[in-house]
Amino acid sequence: MRILIATDAWLPQVNGVVTTLRNTVRELEALGHSVQLVTTEGFRTLPCPTYPEVRLAVAPGPRVVRMIEEFEPDAVHIETEAPIGMAARRHCLDSGRPFTTAYHTQFPEFIHARCRLPLSVSYRWMHWFHKPAAAVLVATAAMHRRLERWGFTNLATWTRGVDTRLFSPAPRENLPRRPIFLYAGRVAVEKSIEDFLKLDLPGSKWIVGDGPARARLQERFPDAVFHGMKHGRELAYYYQQADVFVFPSRTDTFGLVLVEAMACGTPVAAYPVTGPIDVVRDPSVGVLSDDLRTAALAALQLDRAAVRRYAEQFSWSAATRQFVANLRTAEIAATA
Repeated sequence: MRILIATDAWLPQVNGVVTTLRNTVRELEALGHSVQLVTTEGFRTLPCPTYPEVRLAVAPGPRVVRMIEEFEPDAVHIETEAPIGMAARRHCLDSGRPFTTAYHTQFPEFIHARCRLPLSVSYRWMHWFHKPAAAVLVATAAMHRRLERWGFTNLATWTRGVDTRLFSPAPRENLPRRPIFLYAGRVAVEKSIEDFLKLDLPGSKWIVGDGPARARLQERFPDAVFHGMKHGRELAYYYQQADVFVFPSRTDTFGLVLVEAMACGTPVAAYPVTGPIDVVRDPSVGVLSDDLRTAALAALQLDRAAVRRYAEQFSWSAATRQFVANLRTAEIAATA
């Protein structure tokens, strides 16, 4: 199968979309599929307003059209609702090509957290973008239900995985100021990291990651340790050494960092919201509560070996087969 994936999120960005795509492309190629990525690489770009680390392509339409036509894909999948995704969507509609989309980020909530734009306005636009898709792929049952309430009808499930070889338990060092409570991910307002940093907890708080809110948070919470962006084995080290992984976000659709932490044996504390309620389904591996402090302290008592065993169910191979099945179903529906 010749699969073209259009995405505005790609390297050097570090986020769940990029992690998902990198692992999915690897698995697709291992299954024998031919994959073409259309990313911002090679396009003139400008920084995204309020998020300069993300670059957006300027007038990408003609080149996107050319890349799609030259590749002659059997399936087109659009990952993002930004210029590259918009250009691919427009061409697919103009040329009669069926396509699928993904709902990776709760953009209405993301935008609301930054500028208080009413959710109804953002959801109206998101509904317009995704409505022509043969299927909108979502990561969890909770996200499926949420989008149904906003009028989405063309939904399908595409779950996520974890590299259990990279993210695995390791000897834990006798570090000072234990217990260590860790957050890893984008350091931005929509992640509600202040909720974590304001908690009265023993030991120390670690932040791994970077983003537009880092400087402000580092100044406001000088006792927290900001380690910056980490990748690969370095990132795994921080998961392995932490006693609890605290996930304060209320806007994630899945939360890949949750399964990365659990694969290292680190229990989770989070709010009972979309993402955590589907990923942390067993109370023996994490604690979900509207009282994040209570959750974090209770998670200290959980068995790390049980947490690791639970995480082993998340496979990129299985997730990618589900992705392909959705593409095939969409292709059949479009030709029926």
